[in-house]
Amino acid sequence: MVFCGILTPTTATTYLCSSSHSRPHNKQLQYQALSFVKHRIHCSNSNPDMPLISSDELLLQNNIPPMTGGAFDFKRATTSLTDQIISSPKRVTLVRHGLSTWNEESKIQGSSNMSVLTDRGINQAERCKKALANIYFDACFSSPISRAKSTAEIMWQGRKEPLIYLDSLKEAHLFFLEGMKNVDAKKIYPKEYKTWREDPASFHVNGIYPLREVWRTARDAWKEILLTPGDQFLIVTHKSILRALICTALGLGPESIMHGQE
Repeated sequence: MVFCGILTPTTATTYLCSSSHSRPHNKQLQYQALSFVKHRIHCSNSNPDMPLISSDELLLQNNIPPMTGGAFDFKRATTSLTDQIISSPKRVTLVRHGLSTWNEESKIQGSSNMSVLTDRGINQAERCKKALANIYFDACFSSPISRAKSTAEIMWQGRKEPLIYLDSLKEAHLFFLEGMKNVDAKKIYPKEYKTWREDPASFHVNGIYPLREVWRTARDAWKEILLTPGDQFLIVTHKSILRALICTALGLGPESIMHGQE
């Protein structure tokens, strides 16, 4: 279930990778993202036997200028993440929380705080901790929602640098769908469920579009993270906000993705 990837913003995506427990469901997003990437997928961060290539080495290999926040290195990415130029590159490692109780029960999680890590999810977090043990981070930013918070606390155990919880990293709020099993939501709210699964950018409740809200909060999160002193950061959060973070770094809107299962 854990997804892990590394971004080195100039704003340039160095490479994206996922653990052996979960591959990105959205091939369209995966291929579209990789079309902007100058490097192959080098490793799975959940596998401690696979080495990580350093961002410094990648920068030297490709002569990338130190201009973080302007998305200058992508052919179509034109949206600034910070509204200002940052003097040095930032390396950001993205991690999705470990397997949760509602993942196992096939329940829709959204912003609910009632889903917690399973034993397998705890093991996944510990594996990620081991895989990233030799990488220095200036800070860790996490969603305050339980399943992400617990994953971050496990991964950050033993480090002295700050662990910072950001509301802007919370998962999308899905109103009445939260806590429902997917099979039940599909029967009781067929239209709403189908929209959320197949065209999530169009899903709305009382005029509120959860995925569009997540895109807004993703931009808020990027600005706070990238303007924080330091060069290397860890982010632990949820599926939709992770996609929003990646897409906003690429200059893509919420219409560019489709959902998979939790």
